[in-house]
Amino acid sequence: MNRIVMLAITALTIGIASPVAAVAQSAKDFVGTWTLISSITERDGNKSDTYGPNAKGVLMFDANGHYMIMFIGSNLPKFASSNRASGTADENKAVVGGSLAHFGTYVVNEADKSFTYRIESATFPNWNDTEQKRSFVMTGDELRYTVPAVSAGGTGTITWKRAK
Repeated sequence: MNRIVMLAITALTIGIASPVAAVAQSAKDFVGTWTLISSITERDGNKSDTYGPNAKGVLMFDANGHYMIMFIGSNLPKFASSNRASGTADENKAVVGGSLAHFGTYVVNEADKSFTYRIESATFPNWNDTEQKRSFVMTGDELRYTVPAVSAGGTGTITWKRAK
């Protein structure tokens, strides 16, 4: 009988502890490098890949509260001039529309499962010196958060995987 009770308690403990261990508990769970899985924008009921298929991205959080993030579409055109300072209007438009980067500091609110980017500077200058709050879910090595107002309009869902 004692053996059955011990097995039941052990099974219950494992069953309860495992999911809890997979959920982010504090800012330290964010620290590290993350690679982009997907960036989906929803606008007027339509969903699309924000930066096109096979986009690349990296997100880094450090232990001192700093971050940097970058998204780059896979279909960005090469500049005919081979000089980024003399791109054509179409080349420049494609690059601006197909990429985004910003950096600054971040804070995690454990109580409401959100974090806030305190953006110092961004390739979308309207975000400079602003705060952007994101609701998140972290399970194991996956971080997913929502963007209530993406820079090109609509809402977004961004999914990252911890780099190994």
